[in-house]
Amino acid sequence: MQPYELTLADAAEAVRTRQVSPVELVDSVLERIEQVQPRLRPYSLVTADHARQAARRAADEVMSDRARGPLHGIPAGLKDLIDVAGTATSASSRVRDGHRAVADSTVAAQLSAAGAAFVGKTHTHEFAYGLTTPQTGNAWDPGRVAGGSSGGSAVAVAAGAATFALGTDTGGSIRVPAALNGVVGLKPTYGLVPRHGVTSLSWSLDHVGPLTRTVEDAALVLASLTGHDPRDPASVPAPAVDCRPGPGTDLTGLRVGVPVNYYFDRVAPEIEAAVRHAIDRLEALGARLVEVEIPMTRYIQATQWGLMVPEATAYHERTLRAVPDLYGADVRVLLEAGELMTAGDYLRAQRARTLMRRAWLDMLDGADGVDGVDVIAAPTVPLTAAKAGQTTVTWSDGTVESVSDAYVRLSAPANVTGVPSLTVPVGRDPHGMPIGMQLMGKPFGEAVLLRAGHAYERTGTASGLAPAA
Repeated sequence: MQPYELTLADAAEAVRTRQVSPVELVDSVLERIEQVQPRLRPYSLVTADHARQAARRAADEVMSDRARGPLHGIPAGLKDLIDVAGTATSASSRVRDGHRAVADSTVAAQLSAAGAAFVGKTHTHEFAYGLTTPQTGNAWDPGRVAGGSSGGSAVAVAAGAATFALGTDTGGSIRVPAALNGVVGLKPTYGLVPRHGVTSLSWSLDHVGPLTRTVEDAALVLASLTGHDPRDPASVPAPAVDCRPGPGTDLTGLRVGVPVNYYFDRVAPEIEAAVRHAIDRLEALGARLVEVEIPMTRYIQATQWGLMVPEATAYHERTLRAVPDLYGADVRVLLEAGELMTAGDYLRAQRARTLMRRAWLDMLDGADGVDGVDVIAAPTVPLTAAKAGQTTVTWSDGTVESVSDAYVRLSAPANVTGVPSLTVPVGRDPHGMPIGMQLMGKPFGEAVLLRAGHAYERTGTASGLAPAA
C-alpha cells in the first residue's frame, strides 16, 4: 500500500509510530496529484512547496516528540474559497485573477495549528454557485459530473490526491459531491465551524466542513475546526465535544427516523433500494426505526432559493456591475436574477425558514404526543453522477427536473434549518457509480450522527479509493 492510500486515522497512527514520515506521506500525495490532475482536475492550484515545508517541520516535531495530534503532517486540500495567507483564493473564477489572501482563514489557521500540510486549493463551481463543478471529472468516471460545489475536494479525497479536504455547503455542496464520489461528507450545525476568511455564497446558509474517506476521519477533522470566533457573526460558542466514534457497532436505543414523504419521492430505484438496505442495517445493529413526516415540504426549495439568491447577489453587487463579463454565464444569470427579487420576497423566505426550523426541531424532539428521533436517514441525492453536459432528468411519473434542482432537493433542508448532516457511501448503481445515505440530526448532535455512520460503515458497504488514473 502506498502512503496516499492510507485513511487519515491510519496515516496519523503511521506518523505517530514513525512508520511513515510526514515527508513520505506528503510526497506520496503530491505524486498522486501529478497522476490524476491531467484527467480529473481536482485542483485549481497545487502548493507543493508549501506542503513540503510543512511536512519537514512536522517530521522534525515528530522526531522531537512534539507531534500535535492526529492531523500532524497530514496532507489536506482546501476548497478554493478558503483563504491561506499569501496564496490565491480564486473561487475558480476569472473575477479573482491576481487575488492573494493577506491572512489565514480561521479554519486554515486551525488546521495549521493542528499540523496539517496544505497540498493545494481544490476546484469549486464558480463562487460555489452550482452543483456540478464542470472543471472537474468524477473520480469513478471522468465523463460524469463531480458534483458541487465542493467537487474538487470530493474528487481529491476519492482519488487519493488528498488525505482529507475541506469544503463548503450552502445547499448541499459538501454532501452532493461526497455522495457522487463515494466519500464521507459532513455539514456541521450552522455556526459550529467559523467561516471567517471563507468566500461567501449565502451568509445565512453557508457551512464549512470536512470530506474524508471514513466517518472516523471526519470526526478527527471536525475536532480541529470547532471553536467560537467573534469575527463570524454566526459563530456559536458551543461547548467542545469529543465526536470520535468508539469501536463498537451497537446502536441499541438509537431512534432512526425514516421519512414517509419527500425524501423517497422521485428517487432512482437503485438509490432507494441501497438506502433502505442501509437503514435495515442500522436496525440490525440495534436502532429502532420510526416513521416520520417531513414538515413544510412544499416550501423547502422556494425558501432555499429565496434566501440564497438575494444574499449571493448582495455579496457580488460591486463586481457584478464592474466586471460582469468575467463571470461564467450560468453564475451571471443567477446573480442578475437576484437583482429582481424584492425585500418582501426575502423577508417571506426568512419567515418560512423560521417556521421550518421550528417544525423540524419539533419533529426531532417529539411534539404533540409523537415520539422524537435521534437521526433521520434518507438518500443524499436522488440520482447518481449524471453524464457531463446532461441538464435534465426525467422521472418515472413523467416529471422533468433539472439536474441541479434534483441534486439540491434532498440536501437543502439541512441548510435551511441548520441541522447537521452526514453522508456515507452505501453502495453503487449498475454503472458502478457511488450511492450515498444522508443522516441528519439535532443541532450540535454531530456525535450521534458520527456514531451511527461509523457503525454502519464498519458493517455495511463502502466505496473505497477510486482508481482515478
